[in-house]
Amino acid sequence: MRVLIIKTSSMGDVLHTLPALTDAMQAIPGIRFDWVVEEGFAQIPAWHPAVDKVLPVAIRRWRKHWFGSQVREERVVFKRELQSREYDLVIDAQGLIKSAALVTRLAYGVKHGPDSRSAREPFASWWYDRRHEIAKARHAVERTRELFAKSLGYPLPATPGDYAIARHFTAELPADAGQYLVFLHATTRDNKHWPESHWRDLIALVQPTGLRIRLPWGAPHEEQRALRLADGFDHVEVLPKLTLEQVALQLAGARGVVSVDTGLSHLTAALARPNITLYGPTDPGLIGGYGENQYVLKSPASGEMAAIQASVVFEKLESLLQV
Repeated sequence: MRVLIIKTSSMGDVLHTLPALTDAMQAIPGIRFDWVVEEGFAQIPAWHPAVDKVLPVAIRRWRKHWFGSQVREERVVFKRELQSREYDLVIDAQGLIKSAALVTRLAYGVKHGPDSRSAREPFASWWYDRRHEIAKARHAVERTRELFAKSLGYPLPATPGDYAIARHFTAELPADAGQYLVFLHATTRDNKHWPESHWRDLIALVQPTGLRIRLPWGAPHEEQRALRLADGFDHVEVLPKLTLEQVALQLAGARGVVSVDTGLSHLTAALARPNITLYGPTDPGLIGGYGENQYVLKSPASGEMAAIQASVVFEKLESLLQV
């Protein structure tokens, strides 16, 4: 059986889809998947052993110049690639109008997705041949697992979901794996940032443990923040610009991770590394870190990140890592 998955973004949503593939792989021997995903996250599906082909799409970028000649050409190439194979099933796990209208409807195969009461955008269900009711009051990982089980016709496993990607990195771990921490300090919204002074307080508290700290970054302003955080500390390393796979390797080898609410915190969870995620205005609720050794510290003061004290984070880190 060959199945096409539509799950384009965001990073956390893409990662949250992986356990459903593992369920299907265990329930249906020989099942294989192709996956349509935003170009920026195209490395992720390829890490899963049940994925054969990744079809990058650029809806986010295309929308800015939808009728430009280059974008039109890219869309034609994507459509040709998408329609080069007929699938036994197409599962739209995105549940959005843009994914259903621009991608799902073009694919060849019986199209499955959440019904109008379950989809993130109800009108998306118009493009599906088979619609499934999915319980809303469950973690995003469990909702996607339920969608796959109902679409492919196997019982939903009662066991916790397995991302099945950690083993992809075991052969290439850094030589000093287990001897360093990773601090994920970058996120998209200003009110989700932990103050730099608090990060530096935590860095100082870690120093006597002998553990080194690594700071990844993606954009120039994030690199500048990392350099400010590292200033004056010999045990802190600002990493060079890395690909997503290279960041994953660093995370896979980490003794532990401290993160703000960011896609990379979900990658840490998928790699089963001990992680403390700091939440302020956002509610981890049904979309927080899913998996073993995932811990949440929520701001006690109406979502103000500054209310989370470095001493509290370090106390939790000590307990988690037994340093």
